[in-house]
Amino acid sequence: MARITRRELTNLLGAFGVVATLAGLAFGLPAVDRALPAQRAVRTDRPYPVGAGISVFPPPGATVDVTGTRPGDDQGTALFRLGHVRYAIAVRPFDGDLATAATRLRQRITGTSGYQVTGAQLAVRTADGVSGLQGGYTAPGRGGRYTVFVTAGLTIEVTIAGDDLALARMLPLIESSVRTLRRDGEPR
Repeated sequence: MARITRRELTNLLGAFGVVATLAGLAFGLPAVDRALPAQRAVRTDRPYPVGAGISVFPPPGATVDVTGTRPGDDQGTALFRLGHVRYAIAVRPFDGDLATAATRLRQRITGTSGYQVTGAQLAVRTADGVSGLQGGYTAPGRGGRYTVFVTAGLTIEVTIAGDDLALARMLPLIESSVRTLRRDGEPR
């Protein structure tokens, strides 16, 4: 019968320690992540940074969904929820005009199976005077609204979706929020 030396025992215990640590990371961190809610309360009395220097005042009662929110220096996204209504803002670098930006957004919407753009586009404007275009779309069991702005080499795309009843109830709050989109440092 072979004897285990003190050095071999130390190495074996060290290996078990490494395996235990890796197992804790592999199983423990995802469990902690699942235990934390994806939706977090958000203050509506101060601007929320979307990305690339663009911010928005979220509507009352909104929560931010951290799974779809990625602020950044050159681009960013913010995903808000108001009950069953999804309110998403995406900011990206863009060197085209408003009509081109609106066409691209409509094409992405209709590129999803079952989604259709409905009605005419309407001109809209933020409180700071940035011009945009807004339209509607439908999806299986859902309605939606899209808005696009182009400012300072950026496109700001807003999509709103929810079942018809919830959407109708929340739309005035969200439209008020959309009008607060601004570059950081600009007055409200």
